Amino acid sequence: MKEYAAADLRALIETIREVVQVSPSPDTPLLYLIGNTSHLAEGWRERVARFELGGEPGGTLELAVREASRALGLPVVWETPADVIPLSPGWAERARPASSLDDASHPFQVVHFDPYSVVLRLVARGDEPDYLAALEYLRHGWVEVAQLEELLGELLLRFTSATLAQDPAEFRRKFRGLRQLSASVA
Repeated sequence: MKEYAAADLRALIETIREVVQVSPSPDTPLLYLIGNTSHLAEGWRERVARFELGGEPGGTLELAVREASRALGLPVVWETPADVIPLSPGWAERARPASSLDDASHPFQVVHFDPYSVVLRLVARGDEPDYLAALEYLRHGWVEVAQLEELLGELLLRFTSATLAQDPAEFRRKFRGLRQLSASVA
């Protein structure tokens, strides 16, 4: 399977900037880096199988991302944690700047999606690569277990079969697995 490096991510972002036609507005659109794409941008890993990006669904930015990914032949998954789990209050404020990829002179801002929401989404999927990606957020101090558990408690009250593709008990079991793994690497 082909993998892609940080240089490919930078080329994708630059091509999106060339393609995007955002109408002037008081709100700057946000292009979110998610999961392993954040890890790549931060230098925590050298390669990814695909780029995970997100933003306003169906907006101008999404169309520009799709056009740029086709033009460069780069695989992009357009999905945020909000497509998988309910987001906890404060998620937007927990987004982190992607300063290595952001450029204030362009009509959108590149940021890392709230790491807590990303980790909870990874736990919801719950396969080994997802746990490893979640552990990177813990290792680099972007997520603390105590706050993650607090957010999880709030979210479990809102989980239903419509908001989560599994029952809350299964999600709790998967979360305990992540907590055990995080204790072994601490």
